[in-house]
Amino acid sequence: MKIRAVEFIKSAVKPAHYPEYDFPEIAFAGRSNVGKSSLINTLINRKDMVKTSSRPGCTQLINFFLVNGDVPQEALSLVDLPGYGYAKVSKKIRAQWQPMVETYVETRKNLLGLILLMDIRRDPGKEELDMVRWLETKQIPCLLVLTKADKLSKTKQLKQLDAACSTFNRDRDGIVLFSAKTRQGRRTIWDEIQNLIDWWYQEEA
Repeated sequence: MKIRAVEFIKSAVKPAHYPEYDFPEIAFAGRSNVGKSSLINTLINRKDMVKTSSRPGCTQLINFFLVNGDVPQEALSLVDLPGYGYAKVSKKIRAQWQPMVETYVETRKNLLGLILLMDIRRDPGKEELDMVRWLETKQIPCLLVLTKADKLSKTKQLKQLDAACSTFNRDRDGIVLFSAKTRQGRRTIWDEIQNLIDWWYQEEA
């Protein structure tokens, strides 16, 4: 996809606050400090459209961004979901994350799929496994991305990739290695998004 324009639309906590447009939409989820902001910025070729924070757990809102909104036939909505799993966030805030995300996924009719980010240096946890299984019950496509790949050698990257494939019962094509620093995996992620967009417009036709 050629990125001509990107704009932040709004933040929301419940359906009444969501943008009312019906452009195809892709959501991004993952633990706090997993690199969601960096990944989205890399995808859209912007340095700081999605704000990064030195304090994990700060983003507790659903943030909507619109790509190429000036051309409806090419517009795409990107949604940054609040990070989860940060221990220093209060129990009250942590308890709000799951229902907020579940409500979004269950009510957002233009959601094409979700990209779930995991730090390549960490083993997937219960949250990631539960998320993937839940999305499968909702028949929502989920692309798994291992971030910060540049932090490991090529050999260790493949070792972690194979371990993740075993955990989620996927082949290597079903999980992407990504690095915001080297831009590794950017094209593959866009290819997967484009496949969903093409399917969307075929269904709309």
